[in-house]
Amino acid sequence: MKKIIKYLGLPVLAIGLLWSCEDLDVPITTQLTPDVFPQNSTQFIQTTGPVYVTFRGDFSFAWWWSQSLTTDEAILPSRGGNWFDNRNYIAMHFHDWTVDNGIVGSLWNWSSSVIGKSNQAISILEEAMPAGTEKSTLISELKTMRAISYFMLMDNFGAVPLDTLYGDFSSKPKSSRVEVFNFVESELKKAIPNLNPASGVTTYGRPNRQTANALLAKMYLNAEVYTGTQRYNDCIAACDQVIGSGLYGVEVRDSYLQMFYPNNGPQMEEFIFAVPYDPAVGGGGLMFHARYDVPRSLRTRFGLPFTPSAPRSTLPEFYAHFENDANDIRNKQWLTGLQFMADGATPVTVTTTKKGYDQFYTGSDGAEPFTYQVNLTPDIVLRQSVALTDLGNDEIAWNMGYRNIKFYPDNTSTSRNQNNDVPFLRYSDILLMKAEAILRGGTATLGDTPLSLVNTIRSNRTTAAAWTSVTLEDLYKERSREFAWEAWHRNDMIRFGKFEGQWGFKTDTNVKHRVFPIPTNALVLNPALVQNPDYVND
Repeated sequence: MKKIIKYLGLPVLAIGLLWSCEDLDVPITTQLTPDVFPQNSTQFIQTTGPVYVTFRGDFSFAWWWSQSLTTDEAILPSRGGNWFDNRNYIAMHFHDWTVDNGIVGSLWNWSSSVIGKSNQAISILEEAMPAGTEKSTLISELKTMRAISYFMLMDNFGAVPLDTLYGDFSSKPKSSRVEVFNFVESELKKAIPNLNPASGVTTYGRPNRQTANALLAKMYLNAEVYTGTQRYNDCIAACDQVIGSGLYGVEVRDSYLQMFYPNNGPQMEEFIFAVPYDPAVGGGGLMFHARYDVPRSLRTRFGLPFTPSAPRSTLPEFYAHFENDANDIRNKQWLTGLQFMADGATPVTVTTTKKGYDQFYTGSDGAEPFTYQVNLTPDIVLRQSVALTDLGNDEIAWNMGYRNIKFYPDNTSTSRNQNNDVPFLRYSDILLMKAEAILRGGTATLGDTPLSLVNTIRSNRTTAAAWTSVTLEDLYKERSREFAWEAWHRNDMIRFGKFEGQWGFKTDTNVKHRVFPIPTNALVLNPALVQNPDYVND
């Protein structure tokens, strides 16, 4: 069986030992000190465990919410007051978040926590491990995880403090976005020679050499956003490192959807770095996509052991990218229109009352039973309250919006949690990043052209004819189709200059919202921090 213990060696024991070092009442013999733990190869690996456990913690929550709800990809409105949650979710849509927004705060705390855990584990291994290849590899993996977290902070908050010394509790001022960019670039470059060159079971869930190259490519593609200087040739070179490794390939059309199924894992040839989930294992993380995306009326269709909430959906503006090619396998990640059971023939029906179906029904027979076939509609209509972004609390409201089930509902789990691993970096992104970098002025290499690279993806996604030309706008739409629900859309929209556009109910066009404000709790804990300039008077 796949998953965390087999590939990452993260027993709960190791996690508990790390956490115990913060408890001053625990006897010294149980403290995490080099003369007690870690002392052998297995324990050295276990020492890295809390970094990966912490990274999984909010990857499918704060990371997903902040990267997708801020775009035209997803929306989470209220339905009869449900999911209003002090405007936390809908503020992402309107781009009117505040310094106290819960999602923004969680994103900062999560990324910072991964960095802190990385600093701790690096410090322990530096002291406890004998010199050698294993030590160099483990520490380079941890530094890569720290670099990923600093990339996330830089991408979302701009200038942030650089803190790499465990045990130093002094307040750290912000380093500029350019300085953080340079730090992440330097860390990744130094890590690459020591990272494992292999892929598959032996490295799954931990960064290997091509993880670092792929993240460098992502940084270089966005370098003009981060630093004001384009780095397209560097992006192409980093992509070529991944391509030249020969470790990865594009999943064929028949297995595209399987990449995201509950039984996915190291066998997926596109996964460069994926986040493993396993609800049966302590520290296995939380991944609740089905809870948020599957309509409650479809519980039986998917055989789920719980009733999903289904508060979030896509917007018509985003779904439009999927409407022009009926042969594209990526269309099948969506639930749209009239719904049927798994046999494709039996209608999914719900029995309620006429008033329960439509709360605004005014007939005298509103309490009479009413049975209807579930029909998911594309538009999001504020029927109950415009001010509260509320659709209503009836069947019509709960069926508004097309739903994404790319991370296919897991009916093997006894809880709302899922086994689906979630890719962070995959091979199709490498090809499309290289295509974009060339289109933006980079020098083509290896005989590749933007058209050949895009058609490599498309030939494995649709039976439609190959493209004969490609523009940046075409590439943007292709990225929307390829990486829907994978939390890269905010990054793409900013780079393509579309983040200030209008969609759904959003009218905000302020470029300051390309970064989030520093959360209040962070400012309190670190007096050396200052608020991002555009939010000082908010």
